[in-house]
Amino acid sequence: MTSITDIVPPGVVTGDNLLKLLEHARANKYAIPAVNCTSSSTANACLEAAAKNNSPVMIQISNGGGAFMVGKSVKDPNAAAAGSVALAYHVRAVAKYYGIPVVLHSDHCAKNLLPWFDGMLQADKDYFKMFGEPLFSSHMLDLSEEPDEENIAICVKYFKEMAPMKIWLEMEIGITGGEEDGVNNENIDPEKLYTTPEQVYAVYDALSKIGPMFSIAAAFGNVHGVYKPGNVKLSPERLLTHQEYTKEKIGSDLERPIFLVMHGGSGSTDEEIKLAVENGVIKMNIDTDTQWAYWDGLRKFEAEKREYLQGQIGNPDGAEKPNKKYYDPRVWIRKAEESMVDRVSESMDRLGSAGKYPKSSEPGSQQCTVTKKKGNVMGGVVAGIKKIF
Repeated sequence: MTSITDIVPPGVVTGDNLLKLLEHARANKYAIPAVNCTSSSTANACLEAAAKNNSPVMIQISNGGGAFMVGKSVKDPNAAAAGSVALAYHVRAVAKYYGIPVVLHSDHCAKNLLPWFDGMLQADKDYFKMFGEPLFSSHMLDLSEEPDEENIAICVKYFKEMAPMKIWLEMEIGITGGEEDGVNNENIDPEKLYTTPEQVYAVYDALSKIGPMFSIAAAFGNVHGVYKPGNVKLSPERLLTHQEYTKEKIGSDLERPIFLVMHGGSGSTDEEIKLAVENGVIKMNIDTDTQWAYWDGLRKFEAEKREYLQGQIGNPDGAEKPNKKYYDPRVWIRKAEESMVDRVSESMDRLGSAGKYPKSSEPGSQQCTVTKKKGNVMGGVVAGIKKIF
């Protein structure tokens, strides 16, 4: 197996390097965890897990995550885009210090959220003018609730806009059940939870004419959230049927010609995940389990130190003893991060990405500055940021 350290640099990867990374995952049958992040803290936890496990990682943000990142008091219609861009800049500023490849991705974008998508895409264009690459590595359009013809047509429209910057497009056809980030499919017709080979090929046929940088989230019974065992029937064997159908249609020499994505993976068994990856899944979304892990770290800390967290002064060690070292946010947020690191590490192990990228020893650097012979470097960057909005 060719080492990806020989072909992909550490830090945020885009364009050709992103394609190489995902081709390596597909060829070597592992998937990269894509974790929804809502803050610099949760993003750092993902980066730490990746460095700890010598694994690439995907950091993704949803519309709701972007709105939270900018601040819930902000009611501007562009708030979600601004927050998403802010997280992207944070990750670009620190990613190389962790020594592993990072994919910057935006999660589910339904039709009513296209203005958010447009805002991020404008940020990509402005960043591209400054740095020769897009701000984000990839974006997802989730138009699965629309008729297939409209879903594919809108994806084609945006993919043509993204292709010159070599931005990856993820799309969804067939519906993931459950509820996530305000999108509720809990009462959907069960038959719609299973995408057909014909639907997948229709997407492949349309997008492959534009470029190779796209992936398909094909539903195989997936459900967002976490449910009791037995309540969700996953059929990852259907993914192989999609691959074989498209392979025959296009006469491909590749064993798995389609880049597939798995959503609604919380609570899935090891066997289900393994089979999905063997059948071409190169990315699996993680949100519900990491949300719980982050909270659980804080919960355990509060339970253990409760008597030290009831006031600024006074604890079991003495009525005048200070408690600052317990209520300092850097202490309890860190406990949440450590718990999340452990859960992301577990996903890297289950998906087979752990150990695939030995942490780089090269010095860290920011990926949102440029060296110019003349002029104020940071002034140019700030001016570029202002242009985005």
